[in-house]
Amino acid sequence: MERDCKQFPYDENGDVLLRMKENGDNLSKSREIDFSVIFPTEDAALKFAIHLLKNDQKVSFSSYDGDDEMPWQVAAHPFMEPTHENITGYENQLGDDAATFGGRNDGWGSMQQD
Repeated sequence: MERDCKQFPYDENGDVLLRMKENGDNLSKSREIDFSVIFPTEDAALKFAIHLLKNDQKVSFSSYDGDDEMPWQVAAHPFMEPTHENITGYENQLGDDAATFGGRNDGWGSMQQD
């Protein structure tokens, strides 16, 4: 399969989306996408979760053992079509908002759609 650079730019999100398509994922189907954001303190993570809730976002909150300096995680679960533009735009906005609370993005994922 030849890479369509408009649909799958040469960056991390483009690489992930291309692998999803190559593995049979129907990227035209909207679905819940899980975006992880990590924080240094429980208080910062909770404040960020409340910020998202006030903006009508579905969220979950948990401890996180993947980074000793960032042991708290908030996951946002928007429903969207997994396009590069949608994923990157949401991820950038989430990262900008999280930075004001001392957090940073830690990736995203979704369940495969046939």
